[in-house]
Amino acid sequence: MLDLFAYGDAGWGDEILQGLAITIQLAIATLPVGLVLGFMAAFASLSRLWPLRALGFGYTTVMRGLPEILTLFVVYNGAGLLLNMAVKWWNPEASGTDFSPFAAGVIALGLVFGAYAGEVLRGAFQSLDNGQVEAGRAIGMSKSQIFRRIQLPQVWRFALPGLGNLWINMLKDTALVSVIALDDLMRMTKVAVGVTKQPFTFYLVACLLYWAMCVLSEVVLARMERRANRGVRRAA
Repeated sequence: MLDLFAYGDAGWGDEILQGLAITIQLAIATLPVGLVLGFMAAFASLSRLWPLRALGFGYTTVMRGLPEILTLFVVYNGAGLLLNMAVKWWNPEASGTDFSPFAAGVIALGLVFGAYAGEVLRGAFQSLDNGQVEAGRAIGMSKSQIFRRIQLPQVWRFALPGLGNLWINMLKDTALVSVIALDDLMRMTKVAVGVTKQPFTFYLVACLLYWAMCVLSEVVLARMERRANRGVRRAA
């Protein structure tokens, strides 16, 4: 059995590790995209302008109501179509181009992560004590200083557990990109199963690898939560 995971032509060890690396890269690349979209959605939802509120709530409602795999298909095929239309408009004689599955995965998973993160962050902002903001204004702080020194540290502390759960879910959702031919961990596992006819062995290894990534993430998130809550007195 160990021969199946040897390196080189004799086994599938290097292919599985390459797929694992792509899965990790995809998750890391998606995280900042999702966080930026989440903050934008939260700010829009809390805006005093009704068009922004409608835009924020509309984005989070639509994206949370769609299956992730459907979002992935729409982004991959739709963005590819728009890209080819733009290329043809710029140069009618140019040949068609393929949209990167990695980029499609980042965009699709980022849109989904951002929608859920927007709700988490909106709740965190609404949990803040307005008296602290008023105190900051009273001592002459600007809006940016109030945000950086008063609001953001507390929002981060309130939102971190929810964002951590979203990160773990997104880490597992990266398996969906295998359907658009990205050579991630799940796709390389499927290829190995198709060649070796050993589904239990390879799918078990894939389960263990995803589980290990989630456990490591939980350890890191726990440390981040302890650091974010340092100096906060717990109620008895």
